[in-house]
Amino acid sequence: LQKNKFESLRQVSFMTSHMKSLKYLDMSNNLLRHNGADVQCQWAESLTELDLSFNQLADAVFECLPVNVKKLSLQNNQISNVPRGVAELKSLEELNLASNRLADLPGCSSFTSLQFLNIEMNSILTPSADFFQSCPRVRELQAGHNPFKCSCELQAFIRLERRSGGKLFGWPAAYVCEYPEGLRGTELKDFHLSLLACNTTLLLVTALLLTLLLVAVVAFLCIYLDVPWYVRMTWQWTQTKRRAWHNPPGDQGAVLQFHAFISYSERDSLWVKNELIPNLEKGEGCVQLCQHERNFIPGKSIVENIINCIEKSYKSIFVLSPNFVQSEWCHYELYFAHHKLFSENSNSLILILLEPIPPYLIPARYHKLKALMAKRTYMEWPKERSKRALFWANLRAAININ
Repeated sequence: LQKNKFESLRQVSFMTSHMKSLKYLDMSNNLLRHNGADVQCQWAESLTELDLSFNQLADAVFECLPVNVKKLSLQNNQISNVPRGVAELKSLEELNLASNRLADLPGCSSFTSLQFLNIEMNSILTPSADFFQSCPRVRELQAGHNPFKCSCELQAFIRLERRSGGKLFGWPAAYVCEYPEGLRGTELKDFHLSLLACNTTLLLVTALLLTLLLVAVVAFLCIYLDVPWYVRMTWQWTQTKRRAWHNPPGDQGAVLQFHAFISYSERDSLWVKNELIPNLEKGEGCVQLCQHERNFIPGKSIVENIINCIEKSYKSIFVLSPNFVQSEWCHYELYFAHHKLFSENSNSLILILLEPIPPYLIPARYHKLKALMAKRTYMEWPKERSKRALFWANLRAAININ
């Protein structure tokens, strides 16, 4: 009865209800519809093969099908979903749903005997990977010529083909990527993504581990290079500069007041008081020295006093010894003097090596001191008295009091 103008599927079922021997019925290329009316369809119980292709049937067609049908063709209709549990077609072996609007593979909860399924040319982007588990009796699945979206979700379906043992009809030529644009035309067998790209949990764990590793490396470098200390000192220097900027013009005291600022460890104070200060501040061409014990201003922070004294001094003299590298305040003074050296592009540092300093005694954060001792000439305090007159003459020349 193909290529006529039948419109009601329910009425067609009533037509066959008294045909006791009817086994095959071809109703293709008609205008059949079914709106899911309450009145049940009545098909001939002997009907085992039904062709309803090329009609206008929608999802409700599964409410009006012969219960004993074995071979059913619903090709080229308007079916977008196969309802679960609507019709118990326990004898159905072959089902053709090609050229419809299905977005996924149907389950087999209502078709327990299904062996062949054709679902080509639908709207399936990422077919379910558990199809053969829900349909254990299916021997052949035709799912090609769908607009497959090649993404992580499709990886499971591709692995399904490898496990199915040739149950996918038309593989691999009929299974081609349609989306995304860059992969259009690629056969599914040639599409691969890494496990990391498709496993969100694994990706997050990997990213978290890499982030923790990066944080640990940065933290180690910060501690090893003493970055927090330099940040803190830079902040203190900035704050002191800001306060000086906001002070009245007469209170700034930015002009040079001393020939040299002396930085030394308290353990070397005897040498400074008994040798350095007397030899520089007395006699012809006396040098005005800035010493923290007598020139620091009470009430101001130590860091602010250090900065002010260095800025008011033409030179900065550092008395280097094993005691010096163990002093935290000496480190501050060296840092700010070194900062002045580069900010003003001056030659204001004078290094006096009071005692030899073994390299292993210099902490890692004193890398500036190591660099200065490697690049700049330092004056060594002579143990022989005969050489000390030349030492003081060279030191006065280095300070250059004129």
